[in-house]
Amino acid sequence: MGSEAGAVEELLARNGGVVVIDGGLATQLEALGAVFNDPLWSALCLIRDPHLIKQVHLQYLEAGADILVTSSYQATIPGFLSRGMSLEEGELLLQRSVKLALEARDSFWKLAQQNEENDYNCALVAASIGSYGAYLADGSEYSGKYGPGIDLEKLKDFHRRRLQVLVDAGPDLLAFETIPNKLEAQAITELLDEENIQIPSWICFSSMDGEHLSSGEDFKDCLDILNTSEKVSIVGINCASPLFVENLIRKFKKLTKKLLAVYPNSGEVWDGRAKKWLQPECASEKRFDLLAKRWHECGASLIGGCCRTTPSTIRSISRLLKNKP
Repeated sequence: MGSEAGAVEELLARNGGVVVIDGGLATQLEALGAVFNDPLWSALCLIRDPHLIKQVHLQYLEAGADILVTSSYQATIPGFLSRGMSLEEGELLLQRSVKLALEARDSFWKLAQQNEENDYNCALVAASIGSYGAYLADGSEYSGKYGPGIDLEKLKDFHRRRLQVLVDAGPDLLAFETIPNKLEAQAITELLDEENIQIPSWICFSSMDGEHLSSGEDFKDCLDILNTSEKVSIVGINCASPLFVENLIRKFKKLTKKLLAVYPNSGEVWDGRAKKWLQPECASEKRFDLLAKRWHECGASLIGGCCRTTPSTIRSISRLLKNKP
């Protein structure tokens, strides 16, 4: 593990074995007035409203997040090219996603250090790399059904240049998010080796039933692949229902010795075709922070929120997990 992986371990030691990831980016951007009914989704703000992205990062830092996830989840070279942009323009936007998070982190930390009683940590920046399904913008990151024409090499080629550009921009970590099938997990693992990536990565999966990947495949088959990789330091679940998380942590604890990250959504379900959130049929009465405490007790080390969670969610998690008043 490199120094950044050591930085995660350092944060864990300082916080009693827990690191808080930030919450939903697009949710908060919309709350600030951003509009992105567009295949680029929140990545549209990299073009139109970069100041809002930085503002959201600062809100999550103030709420107690130890890791900022960049605004590059749905930012892809093919996506930008399809909008008539040049390759160079697309790459600059990817770099901007990391730069905005680093600037927010550095400015916040500089201010925090001026107060000797501050109890913040110097946050780490994780460059978000969404699944191939996220680029398709058709909800397939929640099904894993990419079609017969998509194979291992095509997935590696899809991710390769974006990975290179984001790493060159200087993040502390890489966050591969909402991975729905074994094929893409294998492609990412092989790509990290092929590109000899020197910063640690996490790979987080989506699950629609709390038992399997969104594709229906077994987590054991996926984790068997990831367990062989020294480049992947952390594995976990994101953008699944919070009601599934405890069971998945218990499952993962039996299958891997890697650190576990969980940052589920609010419990609502995204309809990729209708482009809207659907209320869950059965919502838990428990507060998100109390669930997060349970996840930590079950073995998750990195905990946060995904879609439809807010700085308020993260503030509650941070206070409870770090035993703050």
